[in-house]
Amino acid sequence: MKILALWLAAAGIAGAGIRAGAFEVDVTPQTLPIMVSGGFLAKQMTLADGRLHARAIVLDDGAQRIVIAVADSLMIPRELCDRVKARASAATGIPVERMMVSATHSHSAPPVMGALGTDEDQAYSVFFEGRLVEAIVGAAGRMTPARVGWNVVKDWEHTHNRRWILRPDKMRVDPFGDLTVRAHMHPGYQNPDFVGPAGPVDPDFSVMSVKRLDGTPLAVLANYSMHYVGGQIKGVSADYFGYFCDKLRGMLFPRGGGEAFVPMISQGTSGDLHYMDYSQPAKTVLTEKYAEELAEQAARLIGAVKYSENVPLDFRQTMMTFERRLPSQKKLEWAAALMAKMGSKAPATQAEVYAREQMYIAAAPKRELVLQAMRIGDLGIAAIPDEVFALTGLKIKAQSPFAHTFNIELANGAEGYIPPPDQHRLGGYTTWPARTAGLEVGAEPRITEGVLALLEQASGKPRRVRDLTAAAIAKPVLARKPLAYWRGEDVDSLRAEDVSGNGNHGRYEGGVAFYLDGIPSGEVAINRAPHFAGGRMKASVAGLGTDYAVEMWFYNALLPEVRGVSGYLFGRGVECLGLRADGRLFVGDAIGKSVVGVRTWNQVRLERGGGKVRVFLNGTEELAANGAAGGGPGLEFGACGERAETWEGRLDEMAVFGR
Repeated sequence: MKILALWLAAAGIAGAGIRAGAFEVDVTPQTLPIMVSGGFLAKQMTLADGRLHARAIVLDDGAQRIVIAVADSLMIPRELCDRVKARASAATGIPVERMMVSATHSHSAPPVMGALGTDEDQAYSVFFEGRLVEAIVGAAGRMTPARVGWNVVKDWEHTHNRRWILRPDKMRVDPFGDLTVRAHMHPGYQNPDFVGPAGPVDPDFSVMSVKRLDGTPLAVLANYSMHYVGGQIKGVSADYFGYFCDKLRGMLFPRGGGEAFVPMISQGTSGDLHYMDYSQPAKTVLTEKYAEELAEQAARLIGAVKYSENVPLDFRQTMMTFERRLPSQKKLEWAAALMAKMGSKAPATQAEVYAREQMYIAAAPKRELVLQAMRIGDLGIAAIPDEVFALTGLKIKAQSPFAHTFNIELANGAEGYIPPPDQHRLGGYTTWPARTAGLEVGAEPRITEGVLALLEQASGKPRRVRDLTAAAIAKPVLARKPLAYWRGEDVDSLRAEDVSGNGNHGRYEGGVAFYLDGIPSGEVAINRAPHFAGGRMKASVAGLGTDYAVEMWFYNALLPEVRGVSGYLFGRGVECLGLRADGRLFVGDAIGKSVVGVRTWNQVRLERGGGKVRVFLNGTEELAANGAAGGGPGLEFGACGERAETWEGRLDEMAVFGR
């Protein structure tokens, strides 16, 4: 059998068993002081706070070899990645189309590309490039028979959404002088100017583990969606990514001898995620302690991995070209005037940073991106050259044909943030045009679709489709035969999915953030809901008569003192259901009895019949009123006609009945 296995491997026949190699090299700068990138302005470090590394794994199933490389850097430009792949390919024979190179996204590493106020350190880039080639070539030179497996756990403790929605009366000015910022990162702990996060969290902590046939660990590739820690770091550093690797090695080799073991952690979809939970009081988080907690979790996961020697590989790649959001002539003139005042000095303010960025993106109006998808047995890995929001990562995972999928961002290039299109309406740092956030508004859905197509090709199976009617919370509503039922599980403004089967799909308009936590359902899968921030959902319900009922769950995010009316929950013609600033429901002049708490979930039901309207709050009648019937089939949630007070908060499980 051993002779047969060797013959199959030599013949390049898949199924002959997996072989693997891993290698790491030190990429700590050899000369200090040096600039590091990661902030708006350039910052110089005079010492090294730990070591930086480039690490690589090569896998071979007998039919093809693939490369996964991760380096401690803020981001790596496409051009440098391409040079590394070409040099490594020449040395190993592995095609460049089977190589993935990514950055951990340490905000304390020397710059190998220019970003905002920090320019590339060209001497360090040359050094870094050569060492990254060494890591790949070294891994290819260490191939040995191996076993591979993976595991995952949901870790809600160590990552949270850092992008929060501002109150409508607290909007901020962008670097160009315009009042556009309705959502912004790092709001501060329990800041009353903000009403809640602008997006969901991807909590998956994943590990792919590789062992030699004798059972000794060869390499681990972890993946988690959390930006960086920073904080108390005072020098050039790999941030928590480096500490994680050191801690994990020590845990798996407590008596030493782990020099040939290569631990790696890749960056997930953390474009809007960070470790701070801004809904809670401030808490000090130490970089090394944070890394230790993740390493402990990784060690537990590795201990439960089921390994296999027969792990089929596949690697798919495509190229996509995108426009950049170019500055207007007026903005170019503003930028040119500001740069003329700067002269040869480095940018010293946000305005100066973004003035210079307008020139950069105007000079390169298009960018070509490399998208990749890998198959490692029943594990799928997507690679995207951007800073990706958690919602995008969750969309890819939910539809991926693989049993488990994780995403690696800032892979094979660095083309900046790709907010979902609806997040562009809310503004903020991650939408300001620059090399770090410059792609067209529609880039995110195109990239998502491109990655899903590659995952389908790599797996040989179609993507998954979610069944929104299967949730336990939906069954009693569907049993009452609604004319329309919008569960709020939508991921963009293009379609509010009607799950009643009657095809009364709606559409969102204006400021809406998607896939936030909805009403707690007690199920494993989180119930999702849209957050209305100046927007609405409109739909037309065929067959809706004079007598009808509408019900929904609502979450009021706006504090009472902000304005006279907290907002309208629902509208049909002249009939409007709203919530006053004092927390009481109203229809016309009729006002409810109970006070609704701020930032709590409540159910409301409006019934019209016999020329009367009755409103129920959490099952108890609140008010009754006479009045003319609402008109036509058109409905809207989160607003009522041209009235200014749109809803500020979340709506969930919206249903309409013809009685």
